[in-house]
Amino acid sequence: MESFDTLTEALEAWRLQGYIEDFELRENKLFCLGNKLSISHHEFMVDKYYRFEGETDPSDESILYAISSAVYGLKGILVSAYGLYADSDFAEMMNKLNIR
Repeated sequence: MESFDTLTEALEAWRLQGYIEDFELRENKLFCLGNKLSISHHEFMVDKYYRFEGETDPSDESILYAISSAVYGLKGILVSAYGLYADSDFAEMMNKLNIR
C-alpha cells in the first residue's frame, strides 16, 4: 500500500503513474479541466484514493482520488475536502461510484 506524508508527494507520485488530468466536481459530474469534458458517474472509475488527516488543523483534511475513464481514455486526479469542509454534492457523487 502506498504511503505519503504530503498531498504534494502523492500528486507527484500519481502523475508519474499517468494520472495527469485535473478533475473537479461541477453540478454532480466530473469536469476535466484540460479538455473541458463533463463526465458522468457511469463513465469513470475511482482506481485508488488516499486520505490525508490534518493532525493540527481540520482544514488540512482531504482525500485524493486517482480516476480513470475508459470512455474518454483519461486518467487524472480529484482532490476533495472531507469532514467539516466536505461538499455534500461531492459526497453524493462519490457514493454512486464503484471504488475498486
